[in-house]
Amino acid sequence: MTWSPEQYHKFRDERAAPFEDLVALAALRAGMRVLDLGCGTGELTAQLAALAPGSDVLGLDSSSAMLEKARPLARAGLRFEQGRIEDWSAEGAYDGVFSHATLQWVDDHDALFRKLARALAPGGQLLVQMPSNHDHVSHRIVRELAASAPWKERLGGFVRLSPVRTIDFYAELLHGLGLARPTVVEKVYGHVLEDGRAVLEWLKGTLLVPYIERLGAGAPDFLGVLGDRIAAACPERPYYFAFRRTLIAARRP
Repeated sequence: MTWSPEQYHKFRDERAAPFEDLVALAALRAGMRVLDLGCGTGELTAQLAALAPGSDVLGLDSSSAMLEKARPLARAGLRFEQGRIEDWSAEGAYDGVFSHATLQWVDDHDALFRKLARALAPGGQLLVQMPSNHDHVSHRIVRELAASAPWKERLGGFVRLSPVRTIDFYAELLHGLGLARPTVVEKVYGHVLEDGRAVLEWLKGTLLVPYIERLGAGAPDFLGVLGDRIAAACPERPYYFAFRRTLIAARRP
């Protein structure tokens, strides 16, 4: 997928709040081996490196556009590489595996989280934050519109379904994989936006990326209809965007 750092960063402050909550669950220290999966433009990866001085921190991302912004932040102990999470693997290599707002793009979370757990060295910590907002009215409208004519035909039947599971699924899975006392919580982050159409601007930086890419020149027409429907469903001004996120912290003994 082709990501736009500029579109994504329109809501930079709102997207940073769950990062701070996730870091609060971390046990960062000097001299760690840390992997940030889906590092994006790298600012948050750099913050991780600053909180763990003397560590070897690697940011991995599939987007060349995002990494173009990230690479100027590289320094001794902080580097960035291009790669897909689906293709990455490691066995006991990291003291910290971190992922902020990325794993919702990777399917089969049973297999994925088993792979993440295997990457932890003894004493290593897994830290994950993922949007779990797929039941919000705006997401439902996207799925309904994509499945209707003429968009179903133009999208080739594509509808993005979130792979994010319930919080008890992750707690039970990680416990079964031998990780100690996993903490898995869901939290609502309330964002006060100008109106319902601002929700569309938010989604254009995330959920709508694969739709826009598939539609090409037809994307503006799709977004126009979508914006009208979201505005009708979210008429309040300002609009309180209740955004649910799942936060996970677990440690290998």
